[in-house]
Parts: sequence; C-alpha cells; structure tokens
Amino acid sequence: MNLALWIGAGLLAAVALAGGMIKTFVPRQKLAATPGGQWTEDVSAGAVKILGALEILAAVGLIVPAVAGVAPVLVPATALCWALLMIGAMITHGRRGEFRFAVLNLIYLMLAVFIMWGRFGPAAFTG
Repeated sequence: MNLALWIGAGLLAAVALAGGMIKTFVPRQKLAATPGGQWTEDVSAGAVKILGALEILAAVGLIVPAVAGVAPVLVPATALCWALLMIGAMITHGRRGEFRFAVLNLIYLMLAVFIMWGRFGPAAFTG
C-alpha cells in the first residue's frame, strides 16, 4: 500500500509540476491555442499564472513534507486541495464540451482521492 501511495503521489506531483510550469511560464495566448487550453481565454493572464503557481505548490506538497518528515499531514491535505481543483477543472471543461479533458481530470481526481484516503487512513505517516 505504501509503495502504491508513493507512486501515485509521484505521478500526481509530476502532472502538477508540468501543468504548473506551463501555466506559469507559457503566455496565455499560446495556451489558448493548444487543445484543452481554450478555457484560458475566459480568465485573466494573472488567474492562469496563479493556478500554475498553485499547481507547482501542489507538486511540492505531495512529496516534500513526507520526504522531509516535517508535517507529513500536508500530503493528504494537498491531495484534498488537488481533488477540489480537479472538480473545478472538470466543470470548466465539461461546460466547454471538452469531455476528453474532463475525463483526464477525473482520473487525476481519483488518484488524489486514493492518496488522500491512504494517507489519512491505513497508510498514514506516523511519527
């Protein structure tokens, strides 16, 4: 169980880091021209960058607290925040008719729920 949770957290952190870096450093107009990026037309460039920064923080929060042994409860708390973010992403893509991206967000949501369940429950980090 512990290994599966670490793998899940690593995969989710990689997704969060990649998405965060793209949203933070790629101009909004360029994002809007990519498949699944059209939603950026509906929000400000600042909002896209804030989402990107939050995703980078999520990548850190899914791994670093457990590795450092400092406040490891932040790992499932970060997974909870990621799950909420994915619900918002699913709603956004669903409203735009971008259902394949909503399904991808659902997969990320399920992975976050698994991490949250495992780290708050049977495989919680204990000191």
